[in-house]
Amino acid sequence: MDINALKTIAEWSYKVTPMYRGYTDKILYINVTDGTIKEKDVDPMMKEKFIGGKGYGLKLLWDATKPDTKWNDPENEIIISPGPIAGITQYSGTGKSLVVSISPQTNSVMDSNVGGYFGPFLNFSGFDALELQGKSDKDVIIIIDGEAEVVKIVEAPEGTSNTHILAKDLTEALANSDAGKDLVKVSVVSAGVAAEHSLIGMLNFSFYDPKRKEVRFKQAGRGGIGTVFRDKRIKAIVAKVPKISGNLNNVADMKPIIERGKRFNREMKELDESQAQMRSKGTAHLTNIMNDYDLLPVNNFKYGHHKDAYKIHSDVYKSYFTQGVPDGCWIGCNMSCAKGVDNYELRTGPYKGDKVLVEGPEYETAASLGSIMGIFNPDFTIESNFYCDTYGICTITWGTTMGFLMECYEAGILNEERTGGIKLNFGNADGAMELLHQLARGEGFGKLAGQGVRKLKEIFVEKGWGDADFLQDIGMENKGLEYSQYVSKESLAQQGGYAMTNKGPQHDEAWLIFMDMVNNQIPTFEDKAEALHYFPMFRTWFGLMGLCKLPWNDVEPENNAETDEPAKVPEHVDNYVTIYKAVTGKDFDKEEMIRQSERVYNYQRVFNLRRGYGTRKYDAQPYRAAGPVTKEEYLSLEEHYDKQMKEIIGVDPAGKSLEEKMEITRKYREDRYEQLLDAVYKRRGWNKNGVPTIEHMKNLGMDLPEVIETITPFQ
Repeated sequence: MDINALKTIAEWSYKVTPMYRGYTDKILYINVTDGTIKEKDVDPMMKEKFIGGKGYGLKLLWDATKPDTKWNDPENEIIISPGPIAGITQYSGTGKSLVVSISPQTNSVMDSNVGGYFGPFLNFSGFDALELQGKSDKDVIIIIDGEAEVVKIVEAPEGTSNTHILAKDLTEALANSDAGKDLVKVSVVSAGVAAEHSLIGMLNFSFYDPKRKEVRFKQAGRGGIGTVFRDKRIKAIVAKVPKISGNLNNVADMKPIIERGKRFNREMKELDESQAQMRSKGTAHLTNIMNDYDLLPVNNFKYGHHKDAYKIHSDVYKSYFTQGVPDGCWIGCNMSCAKGVDNYELRTGPYKGDKVLVEGPEYETAASLGSIMGIFNPDFTIESNFYCDTYGICTITWGTTMGFLMECYEAGILNEERTGGIKLNFGNADGAMELLHQLARGEGFGKLAGQGVRKLKEIFVEKGWGDADFLQDIGMENKGLEYSQYVSKESLAQQGGYAMTNKGPQHDEAWLIFMDMVNNQIPTFEDKAEALHYFPMFRTWFGLMGLCKLPWNDVEPENNAETDEPAKVPEHVDNYVTIYKAVTGKDFDKEEMIRQSERVYNYQRVFNLRRGYGTRKYDAQPYRAAGPVTKEEYLSLEEHYDKQMKEIIGVDPAGKSLEEKMEITRKYREDRYEQLLDAVYKRRGWNKNGVPTIEHMKNLGMDLPEVIETITPFQ
């Protein structure tokens, strides 16, 4: 691709503002409708209260949209913001960005975190955030050239929008040479052809791997932001920097950052193999652990384990992954968990016979494109992983949607006539793969499947194909977003950690299963409420800073179990407090960390309220997240459920019919969830309808006029 031969639509020259203590205090605004490109100053209030990352995204999106703005309106925005710590290379996991937009799936605010080099490169090019608005009448590419100090919108060339081809072409076109040291200075954001035909499109953020000599990708997967991207007719965004060095963030004090980084690197070297095996297996090390604890989603979350799960044991995936190469998705990350399968020969689809690099699969993908469909074939998972990525489809969303469709097929709600001849029984890898390729072509039942679970439930009811209550029970979505891949039936806290999220059920807010179900560390409603306050707020902070959460607790200090609060990993929390102070030069402690997050978290809740959501009824969960929907589910753990009925519920199951036992179990579990909502709302400073109180927002310093105006009618 000759980038200079592409027609320039708009061009803006600027002077790069160097970062100072993690910030440039500049926002790059681009409108692809009229070609506006300009620099905006960050308001001091925004910096103080919204910090960076997701906070900046939420504030900019609120200001740019109206309560009734639709996802495909030109005024909807995509905001990419890394955060003040993003880009340092002395501590692991500092390459994250947060992407924020109004979601095609939820019709509310979506945030998705992503690795790769683009976020740090945006910082290095002089901007704390990229704000994209408008809708082009032709496919365009946006180029942010921090070396030449110019931003361009150019007409995109003809050809595929699929990521593995487009990003490679753009990386080579923008680099000064084909040498690795130049290729590594370019990062590309792109979606893919399936994002154009669905509501579940995602974004790929690239990074060049000089060891493999390959362009690689991390994904901003959730909520359909890739669909918004392609609806705006943006084919790609490219960032190029003149250099990468150790202190482009211009931190206040580098010494403590280096010291904490060395300490963490030592832990990784000495403890990873015995604790998590992240450097050899990545997050796929969880596959067999989840199966052992009855937490692996099988057949649309019906079951938590399967006799064939040994076929997807983490040791199996380890045998596919290239070993002994640095696998960090940002420079300096010693966790090295971004595993990949090299030279994988594809068996199906438009690239059949090609040998490709496949990213992962990570655990979520191994379950999404495997066990949830009743498929225990690593080759199917790896190949569909590649195609989801290059087509621009969220693997979690697609997998949970497929599990739902397969159960509908087996329940008679779907049949071959309705699916266009595709058999969709559990375990049917050929049918599942064909549906994915159909989606990419924008045809057949595959295109319908790309609407996601919430829309599919509505369609099936409208067509008279299935019972609305049953579909609601088995459709694993909340707020319009599909569940990520953990069975929550036996962990009430995790049920809350999924269904009480602001954006929908994603495990990045709170993963409390082991604390709750295995270790019984939070037995009371008050204990669970405290955990569902602290951990979502703590994890929100990563999204304000540009940090990956994995270095926090996937490998722990050797003496962590001896601390007062081992689930919080206190030494690592102290690392982050120290690093924030060292980057920004500001006074800071672990209490202020939580308050920073509370401000942004509550603002997002109010944003949902502004869009017509954000109250108690939207925190309802599908019953399958809480208990057995079908007779076969109950019978698969009958002894467990009967014992619980007798010892906990206080009802003797003897002489009860299966239907009676299921009804008793359901009533108990649904009541427990309602009690959990009450406890968590109280702890978070919300009223019984799930709305932040005026007093609470004042205490947080978030009594902004637009916030008070929005919440006042709900007090």
